[in-house]
Amino acid sequence: MDIGSAVGRDKGVSEEQLRELADYPTSPQFSELERLALRLADHLARAPAEVPIELYRALRAHLDEQQIVELAAAIAWENFRARFNRVFDVQSDAFSEGAFCAVPVRAAT
Repeated sequence: MDIGSAVGRDKGVSEEQLRELADYPTSPQFSELERLALRLADHLARAPAEVPIELYRALRAHLDEQQIVELAAAIAWENFRARFNRVFDVQSDAFSEGAFCAVPVRAAT
């Protein structure tokens, strides 16, 4: 589960961004496009997954159709993987050992 934080750091995601991930809508650590992509990820992780037309239009102001398709596919794949891993109680493999690791915010039960 910690591989996302490790890969993110390798691709230039800062520790501050990882720490403020849960507060991305208001965090100054994220650009407008990054906030939109994270908002799309939030919407796609819900059940049912519904994407407001306003969000699509806002993304379209920054990305072309192919880029939105690639972004949605990447988000969908990660969502699938995360849900699949829950079935088998997949735990950390220490990819982020010694570094901050973003963990999913769990809804209250």
